[in-house]
Amino acid sequence: MGIIKAKQLVHEYIRRDEDGNVESTSTALDHVDLDVQPGEFIAILGHNGSGKSTLAKHINALLAPTEGSLWVDGMDVSEEENVLPVRQTAGMVFQNPDNQIIASVVEEDVGFGPENIGIPTDEIWQRVEESLKAVGMLKYRHHSPNKLSGGQKQRVAIAGVMAMQPKCIVLDEPTAMLDPNGRKEVLRAARELNEKKGVTIILITHYMEEVVDADKVIVMDQGKVVMQGTPREIFSQVGKLKEYRLDVPQVTILADLLRQSGLNIPIGVLHREELVEAILKAAQIE
Repeated sequence: MGIIKAKQLVHEYIRRDEDGNVESTSTALDHVDLDVQPGEFIAILGHNGSGKSTLAKHINALLAPTEGSLWVDGMDVSEEENVLPVRQTAGMVFQNPDNQIIASVVEEDVGFGPENIGIPTDEIWQRVEESLKAVGMLKYRHHSPNKLSGGQKQRVAIAGVMAMQPKCIVLDEPTAMLDPNGRKEVLRAARELNEKKGVTIILITHYMEEVVDADKVIVMDQGKVVMQGTPREIFSQVGKLKEYRLDVPQVTILADLLRQSGLNIPIGVLHREELVEAILKAAQIE
């Protein structure tokens, strides 16, 4: 079994009136199957309302399934006794870092999580130092979070989750409120945690450029998994992605247009360097 495994997972949001009677029911997750292996970097794409954030909240046991099952590291998230162990296994980083940062000093904020799960003081400070170093924020350990940029705050939020030493980190649109430089900082930190520490990363985003280096991409629409595969497999289907109201990396769109114009450009180009090489090769052939 993978570190995250969903089987026919369903979640319904129920709206009730003042008397407790059901007014309406909306299905946010519609029989989702998912299998994430330890150490993978998974990107989940989807338009607003596709169910991707609801899925993230299940992985962190913030929501319980209406139907079906979800296991995190072999633990059933619907069982009450598993809630705390699940949250220690799968850490969560939200869209707005200000919602996660609660202390007035960076190092104290990063140490808050380990302290609350009963880690000894000496080990807490060791974890704080290691976590801040891992996200490139060690020199800011004595700073106030209020004086940091958005990207720096988000890296502190990641460090705070990392200090609890989870096997998996779920990043729910962590760059949505950041400028391009902040987005690069956060993605670099997530990638390094994945490559150097072996942490499983689940990145939920709607920025296509953020997922081109993922191990696997999952596309959701109306609560269902409608596409999954490697980035190259997914982005080679430009027309299908547009049907789901998703953008495509600009370099992939350009490659697709050049191919339609008659140039011998391969399908699923993801990087600028790759496109330049393909154009030069096509020009030599002609």
